[in-house]
Amino acid sequence: MLYYSGLSISFITGVWHFFVPVLYEWYRYLPMQYQNLIVGIDYTNFSFSLLLSGLSLLLIVFGKKILSGNKELLAIYGFMTFVWGCRAALTFIEPWPIEPVAWAAYGQLIAANILFIMLLIPLIVLIKKLRKKEA
Repeated sequence: MLYYSGLSISFITGVWHFFVPVLYEWYRYLPMQYQNLIVGIDYTNFSFSLLLSGLSLLLIVFGKKILSGNKELLAIYGFMTFVWGCRAALTFIEPWPIEPVAWAAYGQLIAANILFIMLLIPLIVLIKKLRKKEA
């Protein structure tokens, strides 16, 4: 099911992002005298990772309630879909630079858009279902 698949990928992305600074050697590109910048990047990345993985996990746990039409939880799922929609839009507004690694740029563009669509389709179906139920 797209709902659980999309949120599982979102959760994995959140967990993976905890390790991104080390995996991709972010600090190699920053002069070490800018400790405030490094700490700011760490705080932002940690907060992003925690929120993305935590919210994805909560939406997985409450999946049955959301899929049965709980409006409040559906609103939270809608927000998660909106967040990924904004991420997908950013791939066109401010694309990842092609140089020095073109595959990373294309990968981000494709992955963000696929994940957004994976979350958007169940959201549309659930909203339609909820409207029919209320009518």
